[in-house]
Amino acid sequence: MLTRRSLLLAFPLILLLASAASAQKYTGPRPPKPDVLYLLHADNLIPTETAEATEDSKKNEVTYTVPGTSSPARTPLAEPIFIIQTNKIQADRLELYKMDVKNGRRVVSMSRGRRGGGGKAYHLAVTKLDANLYRVEASEVLENGPYSISPNDSNIVFCFEEY
Repeated sequence: MLTRRSLLLAFPLILLLASAASAQKYTGPRPPKPDVLYLLHADNLIPTETAEATEDSKKNEVTYTVPGTSSPARTPLAEPIFIIQTNKIQADRLELYKMDVKNGRRVVSMSRGRRGGGGKAYHLAVTKLDANLYRVEASEVLENGPYSISPNDSNIVFCFEEY
């Protein structure tokens, strides 16, 4: 049974262990530019293709379009990991979508009020690493093809290709 004295002696030790665990600093690569998503491949950061999607609305459907059939940012990882140093973008507002290729463009179509290829946004896990530095991970296995990650309140897209 714990006595009051043993609790008083254990309390500083618990505080010390808790502060040591939270004091671990991120030592991996850091993005050279803020508000750009970078694919993490081992200790290398590969910038995603940054673009502004064109929005087209028709009745109950919204279509977002990015020129080109593929992205120069490519990854073989089925559950890619990204690093972002935020300045204006809020990492917890990022959403991941599979894109379709139509007429030489990458396209995401969805019902009004919802985003996502076929109405489906893929799950992302966002972890804070340091002040304004975040790790963003796909929480689902991605099939080969083009994808985009976008803040849910913006037409800015970070495109990459899964192969």
